[in-house]
Amino acid sequence: MSTRAALPKVCIALGLPTVEKLLDQADKEVAAGERFLEFRLDYLSKPEQGLKAVTAFLEKHPDVSLLVTCRRHQNHGKYNGVIDDQIRILDAAIDAGAHAIDVEIETAEKTISKLEHMRAKAHLIVSWHNYEGTPPLEPVLRRMMKVPADAYKVVTTAKKPSDASKVLALQKAHPKVLMILLAMGEVGFPTRVLCNAQGSVYTYAAPNAVEGTAPGQVSAKTLRQLYRIDKLTKNAKVYGVVADPVRHSLSPNVHNRAFQARRLDSVYLPFLVKPAQLKDFLGFCESLPVHGFSVTIPHKQKIIRYLDAIDPLARRIGAVNTVWKKAGKWRGTNTDAGAVTKPLGKRIKLNRSTVLLVGNGGAARGAAFALADAGAKVMITGRNVDRVRAFAKMCGAEAVARELLNGKKFDALVHATPIGMFPHVKECFFDGDLPADVVFDMVYNPMETELIRRAKAQGSEVIPGLEMFLAQAAQQFEIWTGESAPASVMEKAAMEALK
Repeated sequence: MSTRAALPKVCIALGLPTVEKLLDQADKEVAAGERFLEFRLDYLSKPEQGLKAVTAFLEKHPDVSLLVTCRRHQNHGKYNGVIDDQIRILDAAIDAGAHAIDVEIETAEKTISKLEHMRAKAHLIVSWHNYEGTPPLEPVLRRMMKVPADAYKVVTTAKKPSDASKVLALQKAHPKVLMILLAMGEVGFPTRVLCNAQGSVYTYAAPNAVEGTAPGQVSAKTLRQLYRIDKLTKNAKVYGVVADPVRHSLSPNVHNRAFQARRLDSVYLPFLVKPAQLKDFLGFCESLPVHGFSVTIPHKQKIIRYLDAIDPLARRIGAVNTVWKKAGKWRGTNTDAGAVTKPLGKRIKLNRSTVLLVGNGGAARGAAFALADAGAKVMITGRNVDRVRAFAKMCGAEAVARELLNGKKFDALVHATPIGMFPHVKECFFDGDLPADVVFDMVYNPMETELIRRAKAQGSEVIPGLEMFLAQAAQQFEIWTGESAPASVMEKAAMEALK
């Protein structure tokens, strides 16, 4: 970067259709404490009008850094003008006070001499975007560096976890080159949190109340308060939850707050991993490196084939929900099992009880073996009769068809399927009365599922999924860190997130 003042570490991208809306949102971001904004002039019907916005904004907020972009539609922007007019607008933005401009490489290659003149007055960011995927990036960087600039922005679209690690690896390979590195999309979200700690000049965030300008953007408040990007070092330990879908997960809220409470240089991320991408994800883990992760739907059983060591209970269950690395080996266990029997054991005598278990996936497996080990008589039901029978035979339980439940009564009902999970909050496995006096729903989002609501209505005692979730999360935290889990902090974080 040049001798001018360095740009702040989080840039709020503002793309709005009118000058009035642009200035209004910019004022709101400044009021929220933000000090680095991007004005996307190409979002305006007449980008030239944005120059007045630049002047007016900086007169009002002279201490705020302003980046101006006017991306052409050929490069996935909204500006339909020619390159000469694009450069003229950006040059005028600098004269109006803009501290930095972003010019895509396709324009920059054709206007090197003009950009050199503009660079004498403001930071020049040369950018390259790929909205289709993540190709080899070394040739891209070589191409970009032929244009002198203060920093190079490389933005791809992540289709699989290794795409995100490929983007971050570019900075490691060229530590002296100033870059802004991001992978768009939900799969690429980890790059938005980790890029600054890995050496990026800054990262992008969405505004607090309007839509962002790229897929995967979250608010600066989320980046700073939940993921603590301002405090992470390049040696920060990375953890996360592996799921599909993953956006609904409470785990980032709970574990990041726990790391903060224990003052650990660690961060917990949501990893969107498709069913066929587990092997690719493990490669991603090696490159960061990731030190451990939670495993949930649909990976609890398939993850086993990629682990070096599994504890006996998890192997017997056939499902793992907690993975960590020790002595260079990936190890797995199942913290769901104890998180089922502990809350149930407070309400009923398990060794004298009959328990109806709904489901046959990874969560149900953990519950079935834990309940059987505690001495309970376990009956299993579900939508797929053949799977239920095979599962019941495997764990020494009894299968019961869904249609034969009418008139039966159990001491407890344990629901271990995603039915009723956000966003399908009105769904419920049962049509009529619930066949138990104690109802335990493993679904924790929403806090009160349709099943729990109906259980309360008929007078049954309920165990919300949040109780189990927190119990297994606390055990995960202790496995990963070797420290006691801040249980009250984790519970408060979960409650706040659900509300």
